[in-house]
Amino acid sequence: MCSFIAAILCGANGKLADPNNINNSVVYFGNLRHSSGAIVHQGDNLTGAGDGDDEQIMVNISQMPANVDKVVFVVNIYQARQKNQHFGMIRNAFIRLVNMDTRSEICRFNLSESYNNMTGLVVGEIYRKNGEWKFNAIGQPVQEASDLNSIVNMYR
Repeated sequence: MCSFIAAILCGANGKLADPNNINNSVVYFGNLRHSSGAIVHQGDNLTGAGDGDDEQIMVNISQMPANVDKVVFVVNIYQARQKNQHFGMIRNAFIRLVNMDTRSEICRFNLSESYNNMTGLVVGEIYRKNGEWKFNAIGQPVQEASDLNSIVNMYR
C-alpha cells in the first residue's frame, strides 16, 4: 500500500492560503518545498521499507509566511478506491508529531485502529493564535480520499 502525507496551508479564514496557486498551499510528494522554506517534505517512500519514519514533513515556524495562519497535516492512501484499499488493512502504521528541538513525541495516531474503509485522515494542525503557534490533534477519518485533491477540496 502506498500512502502519503501532506501539509495544507490555510489563511485566517481556514481556506487555502493561496487558492490560485496550489504549490503555495500544499506541500506533498509532488511539491516538496513551500516557496518560503517554512515547510519541507523529505520525499516519498513508496514501499514503506527501511527503519525510522517513512515520510517526514519538517516545519520551521519562524519562517512561516504572514498569510498562513494554519497548517493542516493529512495522510491518505494513494489511489485507494482503485486498489480497493483502506487504513483498516494496514498494520503497524502511525503518524506522529515530534518536536525536533527536544526530540520529544507530541502525539501519535495509530492508522490501523478504527479506520476501516477510511482512505484518508486529517491528523492535526498547527495554528496561529494571539501571535503564538498552537497544536490541535484532530484524527478525523476521511472515507473518500484516494487522491490528494479529495482532501484539499475540504479547504477550498
